[in-house]
Amino acid sequence: MAEKTPPFSDWDDLAADFFTTDFTAPLPPPPPLPPPAHPAPTAPTTDSHWPPPPGPHHSTSLPEFSPSSSAAAAAFFHPPPRTAVDPSCPPPLELRPRPLRETQAGVSLRSIACAGSALWAAHDAGVRVWDLTDVFRGAAEKRNKRRGDEESAPFLESCRVPPAICLAVDLGRGVVWSGHRDGRILGWRMEKGVAVRNLEMDRSGDFKECIVWEAHRAPVLSMVVTPYGELWSGSEGGVIKVWSMEAIDESISLRAEESRKAASLVERSYVDLSSLVTDGGVSPLPTVDVKLLLSDTSRSKVWSGGYLSFALWDCHTKELLKVISTDGQIETRFDVLSVQDPYEEQDTKMNFFSLKKEKSQGSMSFFQRSRNALMGAADAVRRVAVKAAFGDDNRRTEALAMSMDGMIWIGCANGSLAQWDGNGHRIQEFQHHSSAVQSICTFGTRLWVGYIDGTLQFMDLEGNLLGGWVAHSGPIIKMAVRGSYIFTLANYGGIRGWNLSSPGPLDSILRSELTKKELSYKKAEYLKMLVASWNVGQERASYDSLNSWLGSAASEIGLVVVGLQEVEMGAGFLAMAAAKETVGLEGSPNGQWWLDTIGKILYGASFEFVGSRQLAGLLIAVWAKRNLKQYIGDIDTAAVPCGFGRAIGNKGAVSLRMRIYAQSVCFVNCHFAAHMEAVSRRNEDFDHVFRTMTFSSPSSRLLASAAGASAVQFFRGANTTNNTKSELSEADMVVFLGDFNYRLHDISYDEAMGLVSQRCFDKLREKDQLRAEMRAGRVFQGLREGQLMFPPTYKFEKHQPGLSGYDSSEKKRIPAWCDRILYRDSRTASGAECSLNCPVVSSISLYDSCMDATDSDHKPVKCIFNVDIAHADELVRRKELGEIILTNKKLRCLLEELQVIPEVLVSTDNIILQNQEISAVRVTNKCSRNNAAFEIICEDMSSVNEEEQTSMSCGSGSSGFPKWLKVTPAVGLIYPGQTVEVSFQHGLLNPQEVLCFSQNRCSEDNQDKIAMLLLKITGCYHTEAKRYRINVQHSSSRMPFTSKGAKPSGPWMW
Repeated sequence: MAEKTPPFSDWDDLAADFFTTDFTAPLPPPPPLPPPAHPAPTAPTTDSHWPPPPGPHHSTSLPEFSPSSSAAAAAFFHPPPRTAVDPSCPPPLELRPRPLRETQAGVSLRSIACAGSALWAAHDAGVRVWDLTDVFRGAAEKRNKRRGDEESAPFLESCRVPPAICLAVDLGRGVVWSGHRDGRILGWRMEKGVAVRNLEMDRSGDFKECIVWEAHRAPVLSMVVTPYGELWSGSEGGVIKVWSMEAIDESISLRAEESRKAASLVERSYVDLSSLVTDGGVSPLPTVDVKLLLSDTSRSKVWSGGYLSFALWDCHTKELLKVISTDGQIETRFDVLSVQDPYEEQDTKMNFFSLKKEKSQGSMSFFQRSRNALMGAADAVRRVAVKAAFGDDNRRTEALAMSMDGMIWIGCANGSLAQWDGNGHRIQEFQHHSSAVQSICTFGTRLWVGYIDGTLQFMDLEGNLLGGWVAHSGPIIKMAVRGSYIFTLANYGGIRGWNLSSPGPLDSILRSELTKKELSYKKAEYLKMLVASWNVGQERASYDSLNSWLGSAASEIGLVVVGLQEVEMGAGFLAMAAAKETVGLEGSPNGQWWLDTIGKILYGASFEFVGSRQLAGLLIAVWAKRNLKQYIGDIDTAAVPCGFGRAIGNKGAVSLRMRIYAQSVCFVNCHFAAHMEAVSRRNEDFDHVFRTMTFSSPSSRLLASAAGASAVQFFRGANTTNNTKSELSEADMVVFLGDFNYRLHDISYDEAMGLVSQRCFDKLREKDQLRAEMRAGRVFQGLREGQLMFPPTYKFEKHQPGLSGYDSSEKKRIPAWCDRILYRDSRTASGAECSLNCPVVSSISLYDSCMDATDSDHKPVKCIFNVDIAHADELVRRKELGEIILTNKKLRCLLEELQVIPEVLVSTDNIILQNQEISAVRVTNKCSRNNAAFEIICEDMSSVNEEEQTSMSCGSGSSGFPKWLKVTPAVGLIYPGQTVEVSFQHGLLNPQEVLCFSQNRCSEDNQDKIAMLLLKITGCYHTEAKRYRINVQHSSSRMPFTSKGAKPSGPWMW
């Protein structure tokens, strides 16, 4: 019998007054006519059955319908590949396994940095520190083991302070700086080599800061320590402050009881860079948030970056060298009113500007003052526009880093990478990925790039792509290098370490050994899930109906999933619901009634609410037992309208996705097109839902809706294409439930009623449109269903019990199984057992309708699943990884080869400077195979042996180069057999520096000056270093040090 599709099948079930209702939100034009319907295939006489999986929990399970369709159709919804050790990426060190999102409220990690042998993290309640020499020992201490950190490596926690946003490592002072949302900067003392030992503790056992001061009244967005020991900090509105090296050195040397004096000393020492470059009331600096700061130690420069432009500074003189846009154009406009920190109220600055105003008031014309006022208003508008529309410009800057060869790398939201030289000239651009760049990290001869989709790529210093893998399931927001690892921080708080040589032979050994030990770290869980669906026809059910439908959840069930259709369906309601969706709002009085009523029934059985999503008349909600809920999280929801113009929610789907025991489980509540003839339309609805369902957390959905379409693209990832794999296909288990509206074909009303009364469901199933379409591979490809052993659930007269309640009106609608529950787990073969390769295995113990419920023209259905879930105990796996690294001889040999530090020859260890003459030290890489990376830092003078007595005074504190010394380059690469020349020159002080801190105790020109520097040499696959001491003297008397030869002073390693 040929099917006939009505011309406007997507307008079904709309109220009669729909087209006469005055809508506030405009609706899209009518869609094009659907393609001609295909004839229904002839159903085979027998069904294909999928036997229960092995295991004690599935021995009494029901047989399942699994169509024998083509391989292509089966692959349409094929389970995602899972393995104990992912073969597509190197085995990571799980420093902090992925926590559930709901556990991170108030403690979300924002940034990471490595110092000494430790990894520091900034979070919403302060900072925490992992000792990287102790990561394989066990779990975090009990007092730190809050939800989300159960499997984390041991760490120390700071005392509770306002949210930390950024970190800066100051190795010279032995301090890690943290910038905070309240505008303060805190210093945390560390010890060289072992940064997590002997820290100051408060009464609770958490370590405390050593110094704190009010830096900005807006959040501190970025910080950097320059080679001269100064701390630069960036905030909102283009504000950049430079904090004096001498003031910081003196402050951190004070005792704890002198904290107020220390804070006051630093707070008075800063230089506001915007005031230095302001001329005539205007400034060349863009008034955008300074979210990026980078110290170019090889050239003594600092880069400050906003959304679409950069400023290049001389960190020695504080001179603004240039302002450049992200496309390389030099900004020459001086039409931006200078912006001081609006909250600063220092009397000296106010007096200075009031004096300046009095002097210039007479000479400034009325038109000039008007012009400045207009420019100020225009700038205010521009600031708001830039902040509000940054998601619209895919050229916005997201990351900034300098490679060892001195090149500057900038990552953009469109996925491109731009290479710049140290003078601010844009050299070339690379495009290796379509997603937005989120972070960049460099070490040795490699450049790592983290993207918003969780991809990690690495390149050589020429920009050539060498490889990459999916490192996280979310954006990689920060990276840091220490030891032989590069650590990546995902936005959800997970931290992973990847070997610097990956991918390579190390990974193959680790992958093989970890796979052999799978049984030691595999954990198995079991739960029962009740999944229930009901088209309620805009009615509210009685307590007896609900209890009959869901009452079985009281004892053995761990998770309850309820899907409702037609909760509310009036024309005005549908229009209003569509309008609310555009601003991220949902819900209705009827929907809330159902949530409250079902909740009251389940709360008595120790259930707690997990989450819900409503789209017009569609509602899905989940409840979990209290003892199970702690293992459930990462709740995401989604909705896809399939009604009028694919915009109205009278038809469509709502979905809720979660992680249970670390595995992804997804539930989709659907309501597809009605009427016997609309088979192809129903198939199209499923296909549309499957391909376009996009999940988001409730907070990000509200933010995206408020920001508009461009922001939606931002949250999904820039430059996504239509070929992107469906998010539904990535779940380990997917359950579809709802009113699919498939009917019985080629059968009359009387024939159907006769078979129903005789309970001859086998013959009825042969007429089922859904199973026929599934056999043909046109819908629900790869999904299975329990055996239909209950009467058809549609259509009934309301409030009439039993089989006599079927439709007896003039229309005499043929009974049909409209309401269904289908699913797919991780199995690709019926005999597969639950394992880390097949993490979710399920079977059906009950599939039935509730004939006692008479409140709607549909009967509710329910299905009980027996679910086995396998997941890795990351605590045990991390221990096993450490054991493999420690005991595997082949692995140890490879690690020792990678950790070799190239031998270098240093031409001299004594430099004597006279006036402005330039002296040089030549460093030669004697190795014929390995590159050598070098860095020059200033050593703490207190570490000099007492035998090296001298009457000359120190030229600097231990935190950076003395102000009188220029070292170029201070970092770089030395290729095998090559020589690098490092120049040393006496530099004049900037008068501004003298004004800012005139109490410099040892910078007078008439004194001899000495500095003791360290030349650090590392390889390219480990941060372990050899150090060579170099003495630099500036003296008119030319009194040299006694040369002892440039000998290494011992490795600096962890």
